[in-house]
Amino acid sequence: MDNGLVSTEHGEQPETEQAAAEPDDAPRLPPRKLHVLAVVVVLAYAVDLITKVVALATLEGQEPVRVLGGAVYFQVVRNPGAAFSMATGLTWVLTIIATAVVITICWIARKLRSSGWAVGLGLILAGALGNLTDRFFRAPGPLQGHVVDFVSVFAPNGEAFPIFNAADSSITIGGALVVLLSLLGKDYDGRSTRSRRAKDGREASSG
Repeated sequence: MDNGLVSTEHGEQPETEQAAAEPDDAPRLPPRKLHVLAVVVVLAYAVDLITKVVALATLEGQEPVRVLGGAVYFQVVRNPGAAFSMATGLTWVLTIIATAVVITICWIARKLRSSGWAVGLGLILAGALGNLTDRFFRAPGPLQGHVVDFVSVFAPNGEAFPIFNAADSSITIGGALVVLLSLLGKDYDGRSTRSRRAKDGREASSG
């Protein structure tokens, strides 16, 4: 008999209880985006690893290779510092910071429901992992390994702009995307920070 209740077989709850548990105005969260994060990380990390291997095999010990009319020069430079050759005397500190970034992104990934954030964080994670690989496995030793940079724009030897690699580019693009999403009020869990602040304001005024 239909009395407004869902069948209680197998432990189903009455419709009234379901409605109370899930209000009509409750926001519907999108599914988690771990698969997007994983694909971006794998692809960006592979690009960084392969380009470094090719650069070392073909450019190390050679004069800078001029392409695109001098807009880009390819040459191998061993960088003990951070992205774009910054903080060259703090190699082990940079290794610890990069490790912390990787752990933080892996923790955030549990609640990741935004495709944009998944792409941005995936690029940052891939770039951090790419340079960490150099830190741990290249000379002069673990935690102090020098990162392989090979792209110099507008002039050789980093005269116009610091020499960088694919991992640096990945971190820069991913960081810019995350900042943009934050400015637009988009949170990594798929919610809007603006609507959340508006809801908190309404609740405060009604209280």
